[in-house]
Amino acid sequence: MMSLTKEYFMEATEACPVIPAVKNEEWLEGCRESECGIVYIIYGDICTIADIVSRVKEMGKKAIVHVDLIVGLSSKEISVDFIQKYTAADGIISMKPALIKRANELGMFTIQRFYMMDALTYANIVKHVKNCNPDVVEFLPAGLPKVIQYLLEEIDKPVVASGLILDKEDVMGALKAGAFAVSTTNRQMWDC
Repeated sequence: MMSLTKEYFMEATEACPVIPAVKNEEWLEGCRESECGIVYIIYGDICTIADIVSRVKEMGKKAIVHVDLIVGLSSKEISVDFIQKYTAADGIISMKPALIKRANELGMFTIQRFYMMDALTYANIVKHVKNCNPDVVEFLPAGLPKVIQYLLEEIDKPVVASGLILDKEDVMGALKAGAFAVSTTNRQMWDC
């Protein structure tokens, strides 16, 4: 299976623009039948994450680990080293600039996540993206189409919208605004 590159990510999300974010064992099994080629892992701990990643890979899907949500990992760069050394993860998601930078140094695929709260947050997104150079930028909540459009004017990165995806209208609104994909824990949206 091809390693995860920005080009592969864009091709996979073009084919299926909804990325399942799995938060427990039941949801992990639920994404098995999904057409998606990429899965976000947003649960687990240092004792289970390697197995969870392996199960995603056995499904023929790319596994991206949200390192900030793995119990037992710290917000230190060594957490990224751990994921690379002890799992077969294809990439990471993090809100922490130091972790994105370290993953880049290790040649890992990176998604930098941001919570959009106000204009200051917006300015910080642009600054951090330029400083950290992630492969993809993800921001929450997804239902801000104007912000997606503005962000795309400021950064030269694919944008994934996430959070508060309630229905197909939310998915289509984010995609129409220019998001390359939508990630969601809403299992009803997992079928492209």
